[in-house]
Amino acid sequence: MAEPELLFPTDPAALYPLLAGRLAALTEGAPHRVANLANASALLRQALRNINWVGFYLVEGGRLVLGPFQGKPACIEIPLGKGVCGTAAAQDRLLLVPDVHAFPGHIACDAASRSELVLPLHAPDGRVAAVLDIDSPVPGRFTGADAAGIVLLAPVLEGALA
Repeated sequence: MAEPELLFPTDPAALYPLLAGRLAALTEGAPHRVANLANASALLRQALRNINWVGFYLVEGGRLVLGPFQGKPACIEIPLGKGVCGTAAAQDRLLLVPDVHAFPGHIACDAASRSELVLPLHAPDGRVAAVLDIDSPVPGRFTGADAAGIVLLAPVLEGALA
């Protein structure tokens, strides 16, 4: 028998602290970067409503390389400074994009994506090591509350990268 789907709050103020706790429980003491990021993307896919892609791009050799994700097949490499993910990594800042088609240089890995939230993640030395990328088919899906909430996941995800 299949496990019943976990219920998650819809209010970002309740959702993201809950996700931070669940991610910590999933990754604590597990020194396996790929497995940790795979579980993180699966949990986020399950918990976030109205998204069509969630996953990680890892910084390798001056570009972003596709890591664990949930969704349709995606771009394998993204140059730093290009598209939403590459820009977030190069500028080391969270990007909330209400309409990806209005973003200069947007890279359409999935034509159905309309809005995007990208969070840079750091190595212990402070350099950007990866980005968390969340896409939605709904324009304006992500709010300031989502952006503030997703930042709560950064310390846990950065620990999972180590």
